[in-house]
Amino acid sequence: MSYLPATTDSIAEALEAKDPSESIAILYRVLANPSSSAEALRIKEQAITNLSDLLQQEKRAEELRSLLTQLRPFFAVIPKAKTAKIVRGIIDSVAKIPGTSELQISLCREMVEWTRAEKRTFLRQRVEARLAALLMENKEYAEALTLLTGLVKEVRRLDDKLLLVDIDLLESKLHFSLKNLPKAKAALTAARTAANAIYVPPAQQGTIDLQSGILHAEEKDYKTAYSYFFEAFEAFNALEDPRAVFSLKYMLLCKIMVNQADDVASIISSKAGLHYVGIELDAMKAVADAHAKRSLNHFETALNDYKAQLEEDPIVHRHLSSLYDTLLEQNLCRLIEPFSRVEIGHIAELIGLPVDHVEKKLSQMILDKKFAGTLDQGAGCLVIFEIPKADAIYPATLETISNISKVVDSLYLRSARIMA
Repeated sequence: MSYLPATTDSIAEALEAKDPSESIAILYRVLANPSSSAEALRIKEQAITNLSDLLQQEKRAEELRSLLTQLRPFFAVIPKAKTAKIVRGIIDSVAKIPGTSELQISLCREMVEWTRAEKRTFLRQRVEARLAALLMENKEYAEALTLLTGLVKEVRRLDDKLLLVDIDLLESKLHFSLKNLPKAKAALTAARTAANAIYVPPAQQGTIDLQSGILHAEEKDYKTAYSYFFEAFEAFNALEDPRAVFSLKYMLLCKIMVNQADDVASIISSKAGLHYVGIELDAMKAVADAHAKRSLNHFETALNDYKAQLEEDPIVHRHLSSLYDTLLEQNLCRLIEPFSRVEIGHIAELIGLPVDHVEKKLSQMILDKKFAGTLDQGAGCLVIFEIPKADAIYPATLETISNISKVVDSLYLRSARIMA
């Protein structure tokens, strides 16, 4: 394949080509030019950017991967900082192509090997951080944790604060996924400490606030969580980041969890909320309506209608499960209140749930002392006892005995002093 001169005319020719495949072929010919003059290198950098954009648009992920391998001789003649920018740009282009997570992981592994061999520490650390994030998304938690543990020690020694914020934040998300809340909080605190020492881009600050909100919500501190989600939403909204809608969704979740479901509609209809009206917010509105009506049927309908937005979002799903349990308990307590003995089948019919599901929940509520009763499984009945009123005489007697004991001890000490 004959090469083209590395000039702006060649780049213009590629841009003017009618067919993307033709543009890609022209750009490959520009990169094949052996010239290494300053102008030629600048044109080639432009050609690489255009080529990676075109390959991404055409969804040719494998070609992007092979492009990184082809460019290795070119990386030897340009500054290391520019190499890092190009490599990360191509990896980002692959990430924008759907269904390429396995390819991204293998590409990052290849680049880590190459950067280690070339002793390019700056680039290797960033590619390793990207690899850890991909492994976490792929649920390969053990390998991601091993990689991050070594990386944190290395970056702390170099005192690269910006990368340290990224890694600590990633470690916090990883520990949260593993349900290790104390370590998730410790990693987030470390990320905040590092972030306080430097200027953090607004997107990164928004990510820190979003993770803070998630951890506070996990501890059932929904008011603080709401504040953090609001801060994250404002940051992402200003940047038009797609994560803004998720921050808003978690804000609505906090309102529902603190029994302020009525506020959901007003937040959605606010100026900022109207910008993000869509299926994500519709899902939260359906949950809020079900919660306001204390209706399990409406709640289950919402979960079925918006399965992808509610059940498949791990953060929302985690909190809605406890909300569903609370609603179910409240409904069961209301239904059994008039009875002293009632068939479980009758309660199941009234609440509109399977008998075995209701029986399991009632036994759990009895064990949790939500009401006094027992399950007569032979007759298929629930027997409810009157909660015995505590007799005040026993605690009063114990208090009197305790006070007499103190008086006797005091008299003994006085007599001991007199005798002395």
